[in-house]
Amino acid sequence: MKKEMAKEETKSQKATFAGGCFWCTEADFEKLPGVVKVVSGYTGGHNVNPSYREVSSGTTGHLEAVQVYYDPSKVTYEELLDFFWKHIDPTDAGGQFVDRGPQYRSAIFYHDEEQRESAERSKESLARSKKFDRPVATEILKLTHFYEAEEDHQEYYKKHPFKYNDYRHGSGRDQFLNKIWKKESELEESKQSRVYKRPGPDTLKKKLTPLQYEVTQKDGTEPPFKNEYWDNKREGIYVDIVSGEPLFSSLDKFDSGTGWPSFTRPLEQDNIVQREDRRLFMKRTEVRSKHGDSHLGHVFPDGPKPTGLRYCINSAAIRFIPKEELEKEGYGEFLKLFTKK
Repeated sequence: MKKEMAKEETKSQKATFAGGCFWCTEADFEKLPGVVKVVSGYTGGHNVNPSYREVSSGTTGHLEAVQVYYDPSKVTYEELLDFFWKHIDPTDAGGQFVDRGPQYRSAIFYHDEEQRESAERSKESLARSKKFDRPVATEILKLTHFYEAEEDHQEYYKKHPFKYNDYRHGSGRDQFLNKIWKKESELEESKQSRVYKRPGPDTLKKKLTPLQYEVTQKDGTEPPFKNEYWDNKREGIYVDIVSGEPLFSSLDKFDSGTGWPSFTRPLEQDNIVQREDRRLFMKRTEVRSKHGDSHLGHVFPDGPKPTGLRYCINSAAIRFIPKEELEKEGYGEFLKLFTKK
């Protein structure tokens, strides 16, 4: 059994999170499929080999944190980030729930630039969702050194189940999470009930115009400045012309001067597939829809802030739904994006 665990750890990758009391953060992550092991510890401060008592005093600069070993073939770093957000209060800069002080604040400690970029995108996405009335306070920090906590604090929820359950209930953590994410769960169920499918070839030929078919099915490109949405400035979302899956938002649209609709990021990252494209004697990154498998366009690293990306998309591959028709068209969950507070 130990040999099998050692093999899993060898092929695993690491992520580090601070979410308040590490007893709770460790217990939560250990339940996530694809996670091999979770270690409680301290990071972010100046003391070498700090003790639990020292960190708890709030004078070491360290945060209680966990190091998550995970199998990237079973769970992605982006999925870990999403899981993390849903198990903390990201708007609390002074601690987490009943635990107060800088040693209990939330943070994501990145191991490399790829993790940093993913964490920044995930944090921006959470802020844009307007899920919370207050700003997202969780910090994104570079990992320096992670110190493992004392043995008694490892898997504390298993060693002291009565004490742990009593503490967890009294902390108010689960009560807060249930209140915040209950509607989110209901929304996810609603999304899953809506199935995005690619119609058969005969249906596609009847449904699509010749240009739409050429672009989406044969990887074509429409003329610049002579397409439907390159200059569209109305508020709303853009969905795949084939499957209807949500792809982009007008909030991320900008004038790139190229004559094609351009966006800084997708509305739903999971609905976007990127592939290497070496046609036309150059190396580019093609963008396709996940469910419709439609050719949409390409993404380039010359866009504006905050992402620095330019998703250059063919109008013929997408359909625009103005904000006032979102509810009627079945995309009501995106209305909150256009609600000004």
